Amino acid sequence: MKESIDLNNLPAHISVIMDGNGRWAKQKGFTDRIFGHRNAIQAVRETIEGCGELGVKYLTLYAFSTENWNRPKAEVMALMSLLVSTINEELPSMMKNQVRLKAIGNIESLPEKSQKELKAAMDKTANNSGLTLVLALSYSGKWDLVQATKKLAQKVEKGELKASEIDDTVLNNHLSTAGMPDPDLMIRTGGDHRISNFMLWQLAYAELYIFEDLFWPDFRKEHLHQAIVDFQMRERRFGKTSEQVKSEG
Repeated sequence: MKESIDLNNLPAHISVIMDGNGRWAKQKGFTDRIFGHRNAIQAVRETIEGCGELGVKYLTLYAFSTENWNRPKAEVMALMSLLVSTINEELPSMMKNQVRLKAIGNIESLPEKSQKELKAAMDKTANNSGLTLVLALSYSGKWDLVQATKKLAQKVEKGELKASEIDDTVLNNHLSTAGMPDPDLMIRTGGDHRISNFMLWQLAYAELYIFEDLFWPDFRKEHLHQAIVDFQMRERRFGKTSEQVKSEG
């Protein structure tokens, strides 16, 4: 499948909803959902490596949503602990492969230790020139739009911005993803056909690829390649007719 990929037509930004860890654990006979989260690390590793090998510029992983705080406290704390240990374990590999780490979301709501380790890793990888890996943590699309709106309202209040000057570009520059291209391709495992409050603005024209019967812990490079090949077979019209797209191409 990899040899079928056109390296001149790669998605600049891939986002992933890593769904099905709990169901995967249950399928394997484990009652503790954290077992699924631990076994998902290899899927994360292969996705990062796969994007880096192909030359994809941005990869955003939906690691922890705003709504995930409503899960059982033991699971949330285990996830936060897993986040810290995984970042520490993967840092040498990120440095070797020139991966730059960034994070979006309400980072201040994370435990202090998680914030500290995350910041240290982002600082250490800041000058890396390869894939930009973005972790969406305590993130939701609605949160992102609200925080951007507040920033704009404050600027209007201070007289730094006129309401009439606010357009798509201005709003985009106040989102947590400012400076990044919008995702071209969103991959979701676990079979659910929804975007679950993820990058609501940024995914406006993303191509969606849903793995119906694959849970995240079983995701590997071949599945990434499969989604990219499918992406490259699609005609992206952005509101235009097929004839217009073909004549411009």
